[in-house]
Amino acid sequence: MKQVLIIFFLLSVVSCANNNHKKTKELLIYCGITMEKPIYEIAQIIEKQENCKIFITIGGSENLYNSFLINEVGDMYISGSESYIEKGISYNYILDTVFVGVNKAVMMVKKGNPKNISNILESLTNTDYRVVIGNPNSGSIGKETKRILSKKNIFKEVSNNTIYFTTDSKDLIIAIKNNDADLIINWQASSTWDDNKRYVDVLSIDEEFAKEKKLFLGLLKYSKHPAISKKFIEFASSSEGKAIFKKYGF
Repeated sequence: MKQVLIIFFLLSVVSCANNNHKKTKELLIYCGITMEKPIYEIAQIIEKQENCKIFITIGGSENLYNSFLINEVGDMYISGSESYIEKGISYNYILDTVFVGVNKAVMMVKKGNPKNISNILESLTNTDYRVVIGNPNSGSIGKETKRILSKKNIFKEVSNNTIYFTTDSKDLIIAIKNNDADLIINWQASSTWDDNKRYVDVLSIDEEFAKEKKLFLGLLKYSKHPAISKKFIEFASSSEGKAIFKKYGF
């Protein structure tokens, strides 16, 4: 009987050790910079619900897209431009998507608009203003900016009047904050955040050129934890999830 109790105790110790060393499930989300805040908040909720750890890689939409193609790892992807989502679906890299909100490109100036810049797109060609725009080859805002200016037939002229190109929406805001730029084109949602709204004012762009852009969160085919990923995207597209996106200007 004593030997049986000793064996039972040893088995219990081994069982507890194995449970304590179970590896926490880890997920990876590729997230465009403008969507960082709502995705981070939702991630905190899902981490508690599913007892998992969610890592978020932030960057320009094009760079993130190329990253998961090269690395062949990751669970979800959200881009500021629907075109990357559509491309991912067409090549079967993205298996499922949900709609989470909308965003729109606008012009931004320093708080109070000290130079009284007009909200017409031609303002971007004015050599009296220091203009900074996004690189169309690295992020969604750069791609959208090129589309808008090309439709107006002033992309080349604006490019020639640009003091430099940034990789993403965060660097565009920094250009205003650092007094490098008088005028930028950026995603509207970023102007509503507490750490930005003290520095910028929005100049709306005519709807003919800058339409609302739908945002989609996609499930990647590389996901090692598709069940948790599906719960994440279901929550993101729920009324509670969309309320979180709305809180950050989407």
